[in-house]
Amino acid sequence: MFNLTGKVVLITGATGGIGNSIAKKMKENGATLILSGTRQNILDDLSSEIGDDTKTIVTDLSSKESILDLAKEAESYFGHIDVLINNAGITADSLFLRMKDEDWESVLNINLSAGMRLARHVIKGMLKRRTGRVIFISSIVGYTGNPGQTNYSASKSALIGLTKSIALEVAARGITCNLIAPGFISTPMTDKLTDEQKNKIIVNIPVNRLGETEDIANGCIYLASDEASFITGTTLHINGGMSMI
Repeated sequence: MFNLTGKVVLITGATGGIGNSIAKKMKENGATLILSGTRQNILDDLSSEIGDDTKTIVTDLSSKESILDLAKEAESYFGHIDVLINNAGITADSLFLRMKDEDWESVLNINLSAGMRLARHVIKGMLKRRTGRVIFISSIVGYTGNPGQTNYSASKSALIGLTKSIALEVAARGITCNLIAPGFISTPMTDKLTDEQKNKIIVNIPVNRLGETEDIANGCIYLASDEASFITGTTLHINGGMSMI
């Protein structure tokens, strides 16, 4: 439906379930891919599956130097980046009063600061070409909160303000910046739940099912496309109606 032929797309967190689906869907729609993740073997398998022209870069997003190296190496492959999808994220769950400082700081660093730093570099090239798409992956809990995930919820909520502010600064140069907030998505983690546990979640989802990673990938395809050029600074909620924000 959407043609991304000729578009160079950089995806972080490509070794996870959602990142994997985003990569495959982007390739199906003609994009040229640069995939970043923490596990070389999974990146290699994904690259082999979706195409020989796909580039992979192992990155430690906790390191400022590694993020800068990622941006420079990615741009060196094809000369520019048309679409940046900041998908990488971690959790370190704990009740708030028991949360360790290092767990708070590590989650905020990866989920918020790393994406900010990478976007700051990539957008410089987009400004010169007067075109580009930046997409952050947030979460429903960035809007609703979630017990035991104060750090994760805070990091995903902060992405909202980051996205809106970037969008306001770069819109006049043909660059859009948007956010996707997934709800409960079927992943290897949810596959471990019992049917009873899944049903307790699904009963609160009006469409009566968990989301699929492809649902998030489809949202990315649209926001990366030329057809979404008049959409910026907004959040696309993909949660099956669980939270109608």
